[in-house]
Amino acid sequence: MADDTHPEPLTWVRAAPDDEEGPGPWIEIAFGPADTVHLRTTDDPDNVVTTTHVKWEAFVLGVRAGEFDHFVEGVGGADSQGCPPS
Repeated sequence: MADDTHPEPLTWVRAAPDDEEGPGPWIEIAFGPADTVHLRTTDDPDNVVTTTHVKWEAFVLGVRAGEFDHFVEGVGGADSQGCPPS
């Protein structure tokens, strides 16, 4: 899908649980040319954040390592590790 802000065609992948229905809002990611990674939310698709592949990988590794868990403590029933109730 191409948009006015990012003229190259981007294929957006939605980060939503497989069993989740409805419009979200969800985060979507697209890998573009020249080492670019684009992020947006489904409720505001014209607001796109662009970064590099190296920075995106560093962010993903930080999430996996729990470096951002403190941002979600107590949000939506998340526990101190940022995990929703089971």
